[in-house]
Amino acid sequence: MSEKVTSLASGNEGTVKDQINDYFSRVRSGQMGSLPAVAGVIILSLVFAVASPFFVTKLNFANLLEQSAELVMLSSALVFVILIGEIDLAAGVTGGVAMGVFIDLILNFNFPWILALVVGFIVGIAIGWVIGFLVGKIGVPSFVVSLAFFLGFQGLQLILLGNGAVDRLTIGPLNAILNNSMPSWLGWAFLIVSAVFSALLSAWDRARRTRTGLVNKPLSLTVGRLIILTGLGAVAVYFLNGDRSQGKVPITGVPIVVPVVAVILAIGTFVLDRTRFGRHLYAVGGNAEAARRAGIKVVRVKMTAFMICGFLSVVSGVFYASRLGSIDPTMGHTIVLSGVAAAVVGGVSLFGGRGRLFHAAIGALVITMINNGLGLLQMPDGISFLVQGGVLLAAATIDALARRRNGVVARN
Repeated sequence: MSEKVTSLASGNEGTVKDQINDYFSRVRSGQMGSLPAVAGVIILSLVFAVASPFFVTKLNFANLLEQSAELVMLSSALVFVILIGEIDLAAGVTGGVAMGVFIDLILNFNFPWILALVVGFIVGIAIGWVIGFLVGKIGVPSFVVSLAFFLGFQGLQLILLGNGAVDRLTIGPLNAILNNSMPSWLGWAFLIVSAVFSALLSAWDRARRTRTGLVNKPLSLTVGRLIILTGLGAVAVYFLNGDRSQGKVPITGVPIVVPVVAVILAIGTFVLDRTRFGRHLYAVGGNAEAARRAGIKVVRVKMTAFMICGFLSVVSGVFYASRLGSIDPTMGHTIVLSGVAAAVVGGVSLFGGRGRLFHAAIGALVITMINNGLGLLQMPDGISFLVQGGVLLAAATIDALARRRNGVVARN
């Protein structure tokens, strides 16, 4: 392959140099993906590290991972509906209603907590099905449908939990998710298993492409990326395995929520990147009419996307309850806007058809770092909201300009 190649047909041809040149060519054309968000993470880290001596510490690093978990999961939930060009403003309260049903079944009907949790997830999926049906089958705009559910479910939460009531969560395994850490050896074991799984998955991808006569990216590029990611993971595990306690009782190990989030993101990424449903999801987001003419069942894809969003919204609700140790009627009322912001800041296009779960996770980390860093500097909440709004506006503007530069006309 000539080194003069500036645009690779399938994104897999060429040498390492061709791949690098093609990447920068796409960046110059406006297809930046998560690059602005990654740059934001680096810049924020440098700024807050200089501004506060408490930012780059073992304790705060663990706090960042735990604080971002809920937002990472909700923004990931929203990715599935944003990819098809829709929105779900009820995602946050969906998790709140599901957790309200969960705690109500335990306290008033003596359900075993595992069974009650399963019912909560069924409630979340059912809510997603209803919203997806109204949007996909009936044709009601997703903004209107989800806004109606957002308003109505706030009342349902009050009915389920009572006005001003707070129910404590006293279930050990659930409380541990956001409050406990794994043994040090288990953190290393999880890293090794993750690296081996990634290597095997890459090998499977390459073998599958070879069998079908398709070209593969240079092996050195795949191995290099795996080494870099494993190295970063090793640094994080080593850092977290150190004692971060400020008292006499040592606190060590990777927070339990980290592997939970990582596994969910890995499964979701596999679905989006390597399944027929994932390809159909991107196709519908890119051009729903063209997808319909190609034989894709657009209504089914939309309904499934909202159902997945409902399921992951409940996971976010579980994280919320675990972090606070309680379930209250205001659960999920405000986080949905931060979830949308995280997805957009991470590089997921609000116009549909472009974005990945990893992008939303990076965006959620940016939003969390802003709140965390400004909190350490004792800035008022108003400043945090202003900064988040500015970051979101900048991300949305970059997305719109990128689409215009690529000759894509935004929908009104």
